[in-house]
Amino acid sequence: MSRNASHAYGPPTLTVKGRDVRLRTIGVVLLAGLAIWFIAANTGSVTIKLWIPTVTLPLWSVLTVTLLVGTAIGLLLARRRARR
Repeated sequence: MSRNASHAYGPPTLTVKGRDVRLRTIGVVLLAGLAIWFIAANTGSVTIKLWIPTVTLPLWSVLTVTLLVGTAIGLLLARRRARR
């Protein structure tokens, strides 16, 4: 892997197997991999009290829903910021 200096003002990239890959893409892939590993490692059951009902669910499902909701909120905020 070597730094690609051909794009003087573009996003930072690395050359991997002859292809330019943005550093941001590598970071997102690493974070997604860590999140999946963390979710897969936590398989116990948890009890969650919602406003009225109390439910018992596997922890991996709670973490997955939290990850998806957080990702959706992050994308919405990034989209809103890009419009400004």
